[in-house]
Amino acid sequence: MPWHAKLDIEYSMEAGRCVARHVHTGPLRILQSLYPEGDALCHNVLVHPPGGLVGGDTLDIGIRVAAEAHGLVTTPGATRFYRSDGEPALQRTAITLDAGARLEWLPLESIGYNGCIAENRLSMTLAPGAELLGWDITALGLPAAGKPFESGSFCQHMEVPGVWLERARIRAGDTLLMNSPLGMAGHRCIATLFFVAGSKLERQRRQEALDEARKVIEAHPLCATTGATSPDGQVVLVRVLAPVVEPAMALLRQIWLAWRSHFWQLAPSSPRIWST
Repeated sequence: MPWHAKLDIEYSMEAGRCVARHVHTGPLRILQSLYPEGDALCHNVLVHPPGGLVGGDTLDIGIRVAAEAHGLVTTPGATRFYRSDGEPALQRTAITLDAGARLEWLPLESIGYNGCIAENRLSMTLAPGAELLGWDITALGLPAAGKPFESGSFCQHMEVPGVWLERARIRAGDTLLMNSPLGMAGHRCIATLFFVAGSKLERQRRQEALDEARKVIEAHPLCATTGATSPDGQVVLVRVLAPVVEPAMALLRQIWLAWRSHFWQLAPSSPRIWST
């Protein structure tokens, strides 16, 4: 039988501490709140005990960050979309930030297994003065295990309403998209790092972020398939194509640390769960 799970998280400031409160239905929840960077920044790990989605499963994640609060959300492992017998598997994430709020949305990669019919949707709504730093990393198949992505489809949707929209439907049988130099050129990992603001960014602040990202990219082995750009005054992006997840993830982590220092003057600090 399909799983239908829902999780709502709300961050707010209470007596100088950022506090996370949540309600859930089904097998989707967060672990204990952690404060490795002090009371003003709350770290949480989102857990889906079944470990993946099959056809018919739906995960709904809602995150709201109140004014002046700062949350960081990650996962302990990949989100797996397994083979489907015909029904789609859907994950929907809706993020809302109030004025002056901050969020770091840093889930580990999503993996589309051979034969999956998957859709991963992310929508972000920011009030003026709010800022969000996050990423989306998608891997198709398990090439290192000899299990390529030969059938099925993966639909990726990322949106800041009225500001930025990216939507891709990747079909395993579309050889032009999968293997053409104008498509994925044989790569099986696509990744995007994004900084999104609720108000127009100052030109210098935006340009310095691009310069920081390009400095890291130029020294990385994936420099030929990575680019930094700003499609709108409220959005700065880094896009990566890689054969597998690990080098793309390593590159995005470097730029994420550089950007959180540039935009928010925060010292380098990675979630502890990534080291376990």
